[in-house]
Amino acid sequence: MTPELDPALHAALRCALALLWLVSAGHKLRDPARFRAALTGYRLIPAPAVRGFAAGIAGLELALGLALLAPATGPAPALATAALLALYALAIAANLVRGRRAIDCGCGAQPRPLAEGLVLRNAVLIGIALAAALPATGRELVWIDATSILGGSAALATLYAAADAALANGVRSRGLRARA
Repeated sequence: MTPELDPALHAALRCALALLWLVSAGHKLRDPARFRAALTGYRLIPAPAVRGFAAGIAGLELALGLALLAPATGPAPALATAALLALYALAIAANLVRGRRAIDCGCGAQPRPLAEGLVLRNAVLIGIALAAALPATGRELVWIDATSILGGSAALATLYAAADAALANGVRSRGLRARA
């Protein structure tokens, strides 16, 4: 028997993931040159293909963000989210194994060097995406569920922002200690 989620939790998870993708795509679309430079830094894509990959990734993130907001799309956007996050985690891990920490992760508004915490962050997000791919129960949403959905989405977004800031600060503090 497949586990099912309460429809309010299901919607909150999908909304939070949609927000993640829409913000991420926005960063890439506002500064495409920086994102192309980050992709180039990973040394996993042939240089002539970087421009196309960068545009494709930004477009895919935007499409996933919009698809997650449409319940009729079913589990596909949540599963695609898990797959894309896994791909990102593998790219980060491959460069960490090669000792390439100083490159920009390309995953936010500000440049940030690679760190193990980014792989862990993506693993948690993959778990959330897989949960969002589960079916919702047949319970009908009622007006008060809007509060739960908005509050849950806001709480998840705030938790993500706090964890992201902690990761960034941890990387900065390690850099400061290394220079001291």
